[in-house]
Amino acid sequence: MPRPHREISLALAERDPVLARLVDQHGPMHLPPPPRAAQRFEQLARAITYQQLAGRAASTIWGRVRALVPGELTPEAVLSVHPEELAGAGLSRAKQAAIVDLAVHVVDGRLTLSRIGRLPDEAVIEQLVQVRGIGRWTAQMFLLSSLHRLDVWPTGDLGVRAGFARAWGLAEVPSPADLEPLGEPYRPWRSVVAWYCWRAADTVTLDTGPAGNTSASS
Repeated sequence: MPRPHREISLALAERDPVLARLVDQHGPMHLPPPPRAAQRFEQLARAITYQQLAGRAASTIWGRVRALVPGELTPEAVLSVHPEELAGAGLSRAKQAAIVDLAVHVVDGRLTLSRIGRLPDEAVIEQLVQVRGIGRWTAQMFLLSSLHRLDVWPTGDLGVRAGFARAWGLAEVPSPADLEPLGEPYRPWRSVVAWYCWRAADTVTLDTGPAGNTSASS
């Protein structure tokens, strides 16, 4: 069984002075409880809605989308909503198509969200990126927030790169390629390090849901 995020935070603080300072400043890593398997579809639909939007605007649009479906948001419920209603909620055409494609993938069995938690990290990403509008960043956020995976290292996320540069005193924000090896010393707990990079960059991504996609691509 993986060690809880709190214990991992404290263990990392003992071996790295930068993380020791961040843990002292922000406390041990904490995440909301993972959603039930039945809620994973809704979380992915929400993540698509939030991509490339400021938190307040995204929250407003998501609230309108959510109001279109009473009760639990299921793939079948989404497919029963008329496209004009989704557009009226403020979704762009690309995001409408992405959420509908997600629903279709689940309904036809190409994506089985109820069992996806049994797969290794890269296999989860490979399945999710088959859906229109879901790229590696969104899949990694799903691994972190929905499945609570401990060794996700989202090098494409600007907040993680900027936070790492700020916390570790780098002269420049590293590129995704440059950040990749910088995370190696923290295996198998790179998710925890990423969480503290967001804290250092003063960007909230996981505590209250997606705060807008800070990666180069979704």
